[in-house]
Amino acid sequence: MKPLFYAILFTFLALTPQSHVVAAQDARAQDVKKVERYLQDLKTARARFVQTTHDGAQFVGTFYLERPGKLRFEYDPPNEDFVVADGFFIYFYDAELGAQTNAPIGQTMADFFLRKELDLEGDVTVKNLERNEEFLMVELAQKEDPEAGSLTLAFKEDPMTLKKWRVVDPQGLITEVELFYLKTGITHPSDLFAYFNPNSGKPSYNE
Repeated sequence: MKPLFYAILFTFLALTPQSHVVAAQDARAQDVKKVERYLQDLKTARARFVQTTHDGAQFVGTFYLERPGKLRFEYDPPNEDFVVADGFFIYFYDAELGAQTNAPIGQTMADFFLRKELDLEGDVTVKNLERNEEFLMVELAQKEDPEAGSLTLAFKEDPMTLKKWRVVDPQGLITEVELFYLKTGITHPSDLFAYFNPNSGKPSYNE
C-alpha cells in the first residue's frame, strides 16, 4: 500500500499549488466583472473632489458625470480652470492663458470609463488588481501601449462605490483625485457638458 499512498500524496502536493492559482484567477476575474458592472451601471453622478498633482498642489471642486462620454471638473474659486467632455472631445480650459486645448476622448485616460460598453479585457488591460483594508484597486492601461500611462480606480466595497483614482502619465507624473459625497442618478443641466468660453458670460456650475 505504501507505493500507492506516496503516489497519491505526491499527486496531491503537485496539484495543490495549481488549484490555488486557478482559485486566484477565478477570484480576480470575479472582481474585474464586479468593477465592470459597477461602472456600466454608473450613468450619472456628482461629487466633490480633491485633486492632488504630482508636485503636491491641491485643488477642490465639483465633478459631474454622464455616461457615456460626458464629464466635467469645475474648480472652486479662485481657480477658474475647468475640464469638460462633450461626448466626442475633452476640453481643458486654462484660465491663466485664457485658452483651451482639446483632444478626442478616445485618446485620453478618460475613455477608460466614459465609453459606452465597458470591457476591461478588450483593448484595455488590467495591469494589476489588489485589495487592502480600505479599497479594491484596479490598474488599467491600453493593451497595445501599456507604457502610455495608466489609470488606477479605487472602490469602497459593500456597497460598491468609486472613491478615487490615480493617473500616471507617460512621463511617470502622478495626479490623484478623491471623491466625496458621491451622488448618483443625478439630472444635469442640458448645457453642463458643452464647452463654452467663460468670457461668454455663461454661469459657473460649481456647487
